[in-house]
Amino acid sequence: MKIGVFGTGMVGHTLATKLVELGHDVRMGSRTKDNPKAVAWVEKGGARASQGTFADAAAFGELLVNCTEGQASLAALHAAGAQNLSGKVLIDVSNPLDFSRGMPPSLTVSNTDSMGEQLQREFPELRVVKALNTINCSIMVDPASVAGGDHDVFVSGNDASAKGDVTKLLRSFGWRSIVDLGDITTARGTEAYLLLWIRLYGALGTPSFNVKIVR
Repeated sequence: MKIGVFGTGMVGHTLATKLVELGHDVRMGSRTKDNPKAVAWVEKGGARASQGTFADAAAFGELLVNCTEGQASLAALHAAGAQNLSGKVLIDVSNPLDFSRGMPPSLTVSNTDSMGEQLQREFPELRVVKALNTINCSIMVDPASVAGGDHDVFVSGNDASAKGDVTKLLRSFGWRSIVDLGDITTARGTEAYLLLWIRLYGALGTPSFNVKIVR
């Protein structure tokens, strides 16, 4: 599959690398075509790896992954172009974290809205699925690294078919327990969880943890 990944940070790098390892063709998108981090990733990624602008990655990808910072996500998708997004599935991994007052951060969007909802409203022809935003990027692509993979990942979205596509991809990463929370408004919950995640990180001294739902 051809996949466009928006963002050149640690999350984008980790997911893009895993997707190439799984045999997908991946184009990493950023504001500029020759972003140094994207160029460096392509040099290591081999024949299936390429880079370009957000618009290049969006046009290339059959499926898209948003790994940009939450405060920059709307601008990134506008740069990608609505015509390049229409009808496609977007996995939104972003979180609306505000570090302007230092640590711990607050949320720029909360309670009655979420980043996932904002992206879906702004681009109604895009099929947004919120997923993977509640865990460290190393666990995103290797769930077995924590408790042998016996823990949960969540999906939120309005389109059942899109969630099915994302679930299939998550299973290829090794995820066994995928909890469908419901429509895109449920992203309010997973994004707000970051406020607890950051406190847990501080208390545990490591990002290598996750939650398991016990019934």
